[in-house]
Amino acid sequence: DRIGGTYKKSVYKQYTDSTYTTEIPKPVWLGFLGPIIRAEVGDTIKVHLRNFASRPYTIHPHGVFYEKDSEGSLYPDMSPQDQKKDDAVFPGGSYTYTWTVPEDHSPTADDPNCLTWIYHSHIDAPKDIASGLIGPLVTCKEGILTGTSQRRQDVDVDFFLMFSVVDENLSWYLDENIASFCTDPGSVDKEDEEFQESNKMHAINGYVFGNLPALTMCAGDHVAWHLFGMGNEIDVHTAYFHGETLSIRGHRTDVASLFPATFVTADMIPGNPGRWLLSCQLNDHIQAGMAAIYEVRPCSWQAPEPTLQGRIRKYYIAAKEVQWDYGPSGRDRSSGKQLSEAGSPAEQFFKRSLYRIGGVYWKVKYVEYTDESFREEKQQSEEEKHLGILGPVIKAEAGDTIMVTFANKASWPFSIQPHGVSYGKAWEGMRYHDGVSQNGVSVPPLHNFTYTWTVPKHAGPTSSDPPCLTWMYSSAVDPVRDTSSGLVGPLVICKPGTLDDNNKQKGIDKEFYLLFSVFDENLSWYLSANIKYYLRMEETSLKKDDGFEESNRMHAINGFMFGNLPGLDLCEGDNVSWHLLGLGSEADVHGAVFQGNTLQMNGMRKDSANLFPHTFATAFMQPDNKGTFEIYCQTSNHYQAGMREQYSVSNCNRRALSPALRYRAVRTYYVVAEEVEWDYMPDRSWERERHNHSAESYADIFLSNKDGLIGSRYKKAVYREYTDGTFQTPKARINGDEHLGILGPFLWAEVGEILNVVFKNNASRPYSIHAHGVLESTCFLYSLVPNTEHGDIVTYQWEIPERSGPGPDDSACVPWVYYSMVDPVKDVYSGLIGPLKVCRKGALRTDGIRKDVKREFALLFLVFDENQSWYLEENVQRYSNGSHKDIDLLDEKFVESNKMHAINGRLYANLPGLTMFEGEWVNWYLLGMGQEIDVHTVHFHAETFIYKRGKSYRADVVDLFPGTFEMVEMLAGNPGTWLLHCHVSDHIHAGMEILFQVLPRQGKKDHRLVFFSLLGLSLPVWLRECSHYVPPASHSGCTNKHSFLLACFTPKERV
Repeated sequence: DRIGGTYKKSVYKQYTDSTYTTEIPKPVWLGFLGPIIRAEVGDTIKVHLRNFASRPYTIHPHGVFYEKDSEGSLYPDMSPQDQKKDDAVFPGGSYTYTWTVPEDHSPTADDPNCLTWIYHSHIDAPKDIASGLIGPLVTCKEGILTGTSQRRQDVDVDFFLMFSVVDENLSWYLDENIASFCTDPGSVDKEDEEFQESNKMHAINGYVFGNLPALTMCAGDHVAWHLFGMGNEIDVHTAYFHGETLSIRGHRTDVASLFPATFVTADMIPGNPGRWLLSCQLNDHIQAGMAAIYEVRPCSWQAPEPTLQGRIRKYYIAAKEVQWDYGPSGRDRSSGKQLSEAGSPAEQFFKRSLYRIGGVYWKVKYVEYTDESFREEKQQSEEEKHLGILGPVIKAEAGDTIMVTFANKASWPFSIQPHGVSYGKAWEGMRYHDGVSQNGVSVPPLHNFTYTWTVPKHAGPTSSDPPCLTWMYSSAVDPVRDTSSGLVGPLVICKPGTLDDNNKQKGIDKEFYLLFSVFDENLSWYLSANIKYYLRMEETSLKKDDGFEESNRMHAINGFMFGNLPGLDLCEGDNVSWHLLGLGSEADVHGAVFQGNTLQMNGMRKDSANLFPHTFATAFMQPDNKGTFEIYCQTSNHYQAGMREQYSVSNCNRRALSPALRYRAVRTYYVVAEEVEWDYMPDRSWERERHNHSAESYADIFLSNKDGLIGSRYKKAVYREYTDGTFQTPKARINGDEHLGILGPFLWAEVGEILNVVFKNNASRPYSIHAHGVLESTCFLYSLVPNTEHGDIVTYQWEIPERSGPGPDDSACVPWVYYSMVDPVKDVYSGLIGPLKVCRKGALRTDGIRKDVKREFALLFLVFDENQSWYLEENVQRYSNGSHKDIDLLDEKFVESNKMHAINGRLYANLPGLTMFEGEWVNWYLLGMGQEIDVHTVHFHAETFIYKRGKSYRADVVDLFPGTFEMVEMLAGNPGTWLLHCHVSDHIHAGMEILFQVLPRQGKKDHRLVFFSLLGLSLPVWLRECSHYVPPASHSGCTNKHSFLLACFTPKERV
């Protein structure tokens, strides 16, 4: 009843001519990916697609310009029929797609010479891609590609790799594969969880467990890696290149973070001959075989003379077994409650019982010793108390050599494997099929081994990096079980001359190291020992239910939960460096939020950093806000499970503080929390046309109110703006605010102003307003943001100092959010959230729009979990048909039906108001909140945009996670009605799609709107808001945009 490792798929193949008889061979390492399509600025690409498959498909590109008749994407967009032929190429049919690469789609000056994109079929994109129809596309600056070979002149070799959990359950060919490859097809239950899991192939280019062939290169080559992710919510990937480092967007790294439709271009000059592992570092994906081998051959390369003229830094580190307490105070430091108190969020993790271990576990940690005798532990300083489960900090500068003598005092073989340094095979610390067997890959108990790592200049921070880069080291004998057992520590590599004689970073007063990880004790080597020691039974006797496993998943920062992390003490005005690390599995999607003060990362203002397994960030803070604040994970289920700690800021009289900012203006808003009936999908017409090929619509589970389900309408609480303090007249949503949907009013301010939010609570329970990024002058502890009871009015005052506004490398404005903090999880899911932007002084017009752009839109991508709304039971009573007393609120189908995959609270193109004119500059403020499933990759059809990461880069997809607030700038250049959606497979099917409309330049007639108004038709919202007209080329007085573009450039045509 299993299919195995061989599946029928559809793939793109390239042929020499229109007879389709002679295939052009492609590199074997492409696997099932289609051929590489290359073009450079000024080129036209013509793709002649012939469909030899058994069902209709298309080809839809990212990153290039196309008109409606070459989009290759099926959705209702009001195009005339002659522009819909590209939407489906039927079996035996052919169609020619025409794409161009104009200047406004070219790589920016800061981008690499070539950008990574993809193409794929887009009738039902998740199912088409899962069936195999996807391939790489690359666009380059002019002059980079050579002649007819289309090879890059600026690199020696380039590789294209897709990291994807290919879900064969979504394939159009699932039934055929069951019939063809299962030994007993009749016994297969397609809904069985284990059967479905067996069809999720954790692959790189369609290969698992190191089967990807021929990734070979020569040492000294200039190698370009074109990397992309694709798939679903579980497709969170950290691609780790063992043995080498990379440059991505000018920053040094050895990992690349990939998500569905995330595209990364990385440069490498390999200098370490050998066979090296390339793997995804998420625990689940390591175990499921998402790994390949790449080989660096010596060839004729001559190793450069070593440039290691720095210090030799010696460390003595042992693996030592300890009893680790995740909550040593016994209390939740935020609420003051006992961790084991009945009904508390901490109870499931800390209360010991017959089948629950509690909060103390046997673990193993790295411990530093004074010398090679390993008799005396090195005493931690006060500044190191916060390290918790982390091993000692290993520091070095470029040019240094690091020698780590490792003593294994534990009862299992362990090792040390580093990120961010150079090492030979003897000192890698991990065993895999690389043709080498060395002692250091696995140090047995009671044995020692000395690792030697070097930091050549090419491994150190780049000119775009901060003075010191954050890395990590860990045990990799079994990289999943070793780290789950506790063996992880921070490693810091600095530019030469950055560290003083005491190994402290010059110019930095305090350094802190924080690891965000859900430690899964079920994966620890010590699980059996913990069961035996704490439960007094053998593991075989234990009833391992879901509750037991969940109780052992400890949502920790440095191994502490619920405010138990000690030592985060700062002084007002200090220069503070935060070194942030991620580790774990698919659940480890973290938004590390710093309340009360803001951060600067790569010259950009933030109050949070996104972390994933084996990713690292370095952030700077100069706190100006005295008090005690929280550091927490914004991912809502992590927040609830205790991934919350506290830091304090005191006035230590260390240095003269900057003079207090004189606030020059007070801006007042009148905001009400009111309860409304909210319909996520007031109109089904677009969705029905979109999925008319489906026997059962994907939307049914979310929209039906039969069989105990609620449907699309819910009681919610929302923020709404009023004209004055009488709260009698709601402020109408006009002038570009129609798109806000469920969001509260779009608040805005410039640096140097004070925002007074006069808040009236007309809802039936207490709520509040708390904002990210600002200086809240009402209180110190965010948990003490004043609640506003029903009927009361409270004024919340927010100061906007310099550190709340854009950083030196930001655009003119930065986005934040505001929401209710009585219970930040339940309040937000109940509907109380809105956008806030803070801009440089003088950046805004009187209406709040930036002076240098024409329009601004704010979009919240959030799976509204109505199961966590305050109004759930009331919604069941009000909207569900059938017997309410029989409804099981924990039923799997019921729970899923209440997860509304919304953009500003709307599904399936029901959000109005996203209209702009060709040639206008448009700002998009894109906001992410929610839980682990809220991984959103926001894709704009037909347009690209510029985003900032210290410099300016081009893309057509934005990555959003809980606590991520991004701003991108778009020059609207392609008239039409276009799709804007999350590219995560489940989210597409669940309706996280809207339309935006680019109208022809003002002065051009929109004939379709005139036509409909003459007929007097009543139009659905998606049509009313987004109907458009693209005149045919022959139409009198109309310009063919494509022909215009061809006339403007000297194009080469690539077929």
